[in-house]
Amino acid sequence: MTGQDRGSFELMRRLAIFAVLAAAAIGAVVYFYPGGAPAENAYRLARADRGDIVASVSATGTINPTTTVIVGSQLSGQVVEILADYNSNVKAGQVVARINSDQIRAKLDAARADLEQMRANRMVQEGLIEKVRADTEKARAALADMEAQVARNEALHGDAEKIFQRQSDLRARGFAAEAAVDTARATRDAQAASLNSSKAQVNSAKAAIMSLGADLRVAEANLAAVTAQIAQRSAAVRQIEVDLRNSEIKSPVNGVVIQRNVELGQTVAASLQAPELFRIAEDLRQMEIAANIDESDVGRIRPGQRTTFTVNAYPGRTFEGRVKQVRLGSQTVQNVVIYTAIISVENPRLELLPGMTANLRIETDRRENVVRIPNAALRWRPPALAPEAPAPAAPALAQGPDTAAARPVRLTEIVEALTAEVSLTPDQLKQIESAVGGLRGVFTSGIGTSGDPAALRERARNARQNADDRIAGILTPEQRATFEAIRKRLAEGGGRNAQIGRVFVVGGDGRPQGVTVRIGATDGGNSEILSGLDADAEVIIGGGPKLETQRGPRIGF
Repeated sequence: MTGQDRGSFELMRRLAIFAVLAAAAIGAVVYFYPGGAPAENAYRLARADRGDIVASVSATGTINPTTTVIVGSQLSGQVVEILADYNSNVKAGQVVARINSDQIRAKLDAARADLEQMRANRMVQEGLIEKVRADTEKARAALADMEAQVARNEALHGDAEKIFQRQSDLRARGFAAEAAVDTARATRDAQAASLNSSKAQVNSAKAAIMSLGADLRVAEANLAAVTAQIAQRSAAVRQIEVDLRNSEIKSPVNGVVIQRNVELGQTVAASLQAPELFRIAEDLRQMEIAANIDESDVGRIRPGQRTTFTVNAYPGRTFEGRVKQVRLGSQTVQNVVIYTAIISVENPRLELLPGMTANLRIETDRRENVVRIPNAALRWRPPALAPEAPAPAAPALAQGPDTAAARPVRLTEIVEALTAEVSLTPDQLKQIESAVGGLRGVFTSGIGTSGDPAALRERARNARQNADDRIAGILTPEQRATFEAIRKRLAEGGGRNAQIGRVFVVGGDGRPQGVTVRIGATDGGNSEILSGLDADAEVIIGGGPKLETQRGPRIGF
């Protein structure tokens, strides 16, 4: 390279460096001063407008059918037939699979044969009982005959005894022969023997009847035992019949098969629990979502709340549901307490499938056509109200014992709304300011004293009521109706756990001017203003001197 070439190259290199530095300088000016000139005290403003505030809780959950039935097998065996597959529509009682039942049928035949044998034994025992009863009746008839013989022999014996006594008397007087006396004695002894014999036969017949009674009781006991055995055999037959019916796996409900866990020829083992063969959803037109709700959000979830959700299967589409139930049971996942909320969803076109993941937004609160401002306005603070010096909250004029649940409405807020909504005359404004000033004096006079807090609250409440009555007396009947409506509206707003916040507007001197506001619902980006700020008012959301602008903590959220 010659000297001239080197000089040209050096000149080009210097020109390139100069161009880069110039571009960088221009870019810095444009970046730091986009308007062409520094704006050291420019504030970024946002206008309070009217619109809807929808507060919601985000969650995820799994879509499931309302009723899912797990169909299993109570028997072990080989699956020989499958009659339902995935997505099959089934009816209640329909057979969806069969298990090999050859062994069960053989057991059933054997059990039925045992049952028939026991029934035959019962017939034998019943025959024996009838025979014993007949023998008993026969023995009783014989006993009756023998007892009649005893009576006859007793009569004959008595007659023979009389003849013997008569012959003996005649012999003693010498009128009868000795032979006649002997004959009478022999006859008497023979009749006595016959009587004893007949009595012995009666005793024998009674013993036979007793024996037959014992035989009858034994036969009846045997019959009872056979009957019990028949019941046992019958139960065994019914059990085997149940097993035979269980070899046919049936659907318990009308629905659709969403899962099949069995294959043809597979051997299922039902030892400790029934194996899952099918999973049937009763009605896919009605689904449920089991949503996981963090414990910090569960207090805002109520049955009936509207819920919107999306699924990955249908990008850009939004589905709707309603909160059905918030379950009391909780579970802890990585030290986070989770509750389950059940969302009821209509699925008429069967687009939502079981197992889909749903990204939900549960609408916990809705405010329509309210004054709202960006949440950035509630966070912005000028240098004088940096985080170490938080914004003061306006003191309540009268606070009851339950202010934590419902913060009381300040009279100044009512007056502000009244002056904004009602055309007041200068004289009315002067009288109203006097009433408010009197109330403030009553309230501040009690601060710092050592009186009873309950008495102080009662004093402030009475003063507030007197001020309300004075203001109502200043207004015309039409204005008084508006005044009552404002009181009611703000009271309802105060009962929604409203919080006090502070925003800043640009004052007449160009400096930030604080405004105390009552904050209602929030959707994360905007907050409802219940009182303290009108629509179309401009609030500061950022900007200002760079060395002074600081952001304070978010208030009320």
